[in-house]
Amino acid sequence: MAKTKDDNPAAKVTSAKVTSAKVTAAKVTVEKVAKSPQPQKPSKKGPDMGGFYWGTGRRKSSVARVRIKPGSGKLLVNKKKIEDYFAREQDRKSIIAPLKTVDAEKSFDVFVNVQGGGTTGQAGATVLGIARALKKYDENYVQPLRDGGHLTRDSRMVERKKPGQKGARKRFQFSKR
Repeated sequence: MAKTKDDNPAAKVTSAKVTSAKVTAAKVTVEKVAKSPQPQKPSKKGPDMGGFYWGTGRRKSSVARVRIKPGSGKLLVNKKKIEDYFAREQDRKSIIAPLKTVDAEKSFDVFVNVQGGGTTGQAGATVLGIARALKKYDENYVQPLRDGGHLTRDSRMVERKKPGQKGARKRFQFSKR
């Protein structure tokens, strides 16, 4: 019995390897096509389970998570009244500013959880959070809030200290000799 080229077991294995390599390459290209970027999910329209509209605000190193709900005008920051939490009048006025812009001071109950930074940074983060929550509540509020500058994130951060200097800009005292 004469062996032909097809009867050689090594030849069959080699051809099987080549076939599987081609199949794998085909799978890879199919997977690349299938994993094309998908459109982002639209943001949730409407309140969550408790009837709250959420907004997140940031300023310097402060982060404020704000929930608003149609109500009587109650405003709590970290479970305290605004007068107890923010001592400075300037901070209290800035927090109420987005609500005044849309004439809704007594229309919403506002609950804020704020962390990090100092009082001014926390107040700035709260302003942005309230404005974003109001925007989710009613799209018609966007233009007055934007005109008032309440929907713009203040990107200013503390400048880093440089090596060989006392601070970000300040230098060590210069000695000529």
